[in-house]
Amino acid sequence: TGGWKPADLMQIPFTLLADDVQIMYLEHVRTVCRMCIAMEDVLKDAYGDRSRIDHDTLVAGALLADVGKMLEYERRDGQIVKGRKGEYLRHPFSGVGLCYRHDIPDAVMHMVATHSKEGDHVKRFPESIIFHHADFTDFELVK
Repeated sequence: TGGWKPADLMQIPFTLLADDVQIMYLEHVRTVCRMCIAMEDVLKDAYGDRSRIDHDTLVAGALLADVGKMLEYERRDGQIVKGRKGEYLRHPFSGVGLCYRHDIPDAVMHMVATHSKEGDHVKRFPESIIFHHADFTDFELVK
């Protein structure tokens, strides 16, 4: 939909909110997903069955949370920049739209919708809480 090819995912910076970002989109997605799984493992080890985390939702949401960036960003004059669509909608919104279009489960769309600052004023479910903190850990270290 955004016109990107699979090879582009290792050339797109994962954020445009910091200068000279050396971590690419696909690296960020993979790293944050692994961080989520590690957090889930620690919580399940510590709390056992009292830890109510749905693994499949966590992983699917972690892999799809930033999919809207494929609409938010565009290549212009050889540079990756916020595109016209991105001026109207940040990636959590366009990401939910893409997920809805492809019948992604509501729990996963919740993660996409609430993972960033857009989710600060709603109740986040456990998987979204985990992803939100893993995502911001990676972002803050780069920023």
